[in-house]
Amino acid sequence: MITAAYSGTFDPITYGHYDIIQRAARMFPRLIVAVGLNPAKNPRFNLDERCALIREVVRDLHNVDVKGFSGLVVDFARENGVTVLVRGVRTVGDFDYEKQMAVMNRDLYAELDTVMLAPSPQYAHLSSSLVRELAALGAPLEKLVPPAVIPALRARIGQ
Repeated sequence: MITAAYSGTFDPITYGHYDIIQRAARMFPRLIVAVGLNPAKNPRFNLDERCALIREVVRDLHNVDVKGFSGLVVDFARENGVTVLVRGVRTVGDFDYEKQMAVMNRDLYAELDTVMLAPSPQYAHLSSSLVRELAALGAPLEKLVPPAVIPALRARIGQ
């Protein structure tokens, strides 16, 4: 059985992330949302909070697990039997970066392939940093993040 992982910081999870999760969950029998601990990104939510929000959002997707990790994604993949990494790519810049990472990850773990998914058009503009900025300015969030995320985001960042 193929196990795939969709890794990221997810600070917070957006509808763009959820779109990729839903589509990857249809493609693979098991999908792990691998939530990275990346202090360099200065996350607004800690790792446990991000994992809890994602678990709430994906609760109806029965082949999806959520796990936090730190360190290299290839180590996470090896430890969890992951053979496919799923990556969302919005721009040419994203693609160039993800291609470079895919080659490096494959060099570090030969059994690991990378599948890149373009976002659905209605989510192509979304990023967690944009959502955080809009939340801080009091913008409506209903089209940006799943309902479970809105109260947490407003409490942490928004007005």
